[in-house]
Amino acid sequence: MARILAITNQKGGVGKTTTAVNLAASLASLGKKVLLVDLDPQGNATTGSGAEKQGLAKTVYHLLLGTDGYEAVRLRSESGGFDLLPANRDLAGAEVELVEQKQREYRLKQALDKASDAYDFILIDCPPALNLLTVNALTCAHSVLIPMQCEYFAIEGLADLVNTIKKIKARLNPGLVIDGVVRVMFDNRNTLAQHVSDQLKAHFGAKVFDTVVPRNVRLAEAPSHGLAVLQYDRVSKGAQAYLQMARELIAKRDAEIGKEGVRRG
Repeated sequence: MARILAITNQKGGVGKTTTAVNLAASLASLGKKVLLVDLDPQGNATTGSGAEKQGLAKTVYHLLLGTDGYEAVRLRSESGGFDLLPANRDLAGAEVELVEQKQREYRLKQALDKASDAYDFILIDCPPALNLLTVNALTCAHSVLIPMQCEYFAIEGLADLVNTIKKIKARLNPGLVIDGVVRVMFDNRNTLAQHVSDQLKAHFGAKVFDTVVPRNVRLAEAPSHGLAVLQYDRVSKGAQAYLQMARELIAKRDAEIGKEGVRRG
């Protein structure tokens, strides 16, 4: 069964989509079967995966409305080596159309039930807002992965996000946990960044990934070519950071499976 991770942060511009695309490609390069779900109407994860979002016949919009199953919507990111459920601006209308639907918070969960056994990881790139799309992602996910910059306002936003996760856990998804916080766009020459990083580690402990993703021009350039940074420049610091992050995530997942096996035994 796949581990379903919602990659989210209510603050925009924090490297959320960059993390989603590059983590998907890195996990795939390490032999894992990966499905990336683009749940943002901007469709940046779709274009970053090498797909042309304009004129797509089927998108996550159709999946949420129940007109098509995931097999009909799924595309292959040949460059990234993973499967993709794409999005474009049509998805912006889904929230309005879902408001009157029964079990509207569970639409993504229901749609991905059949996909779970086919993958090791399902990554959901959420929009930078707490809306019905994000609620669907958090209701569907086993855990949350939070990319964040080490700056003052990011800390404030993180507190709001943690409160949101607690509400979803209490009302809709009792099993939801925070898988980890990932420090991205990190500049180790910045004293404030170091200070915020220390605060994160003091508060979240082992949930803060050891891997730190640095500011890297290759990470910024890769999406314009429809590539993950691993395919654009494998030896770049950005590519190596996401590969290391993928290894760390796999190790966390293997440790969880081991604990579950011990409990069952």
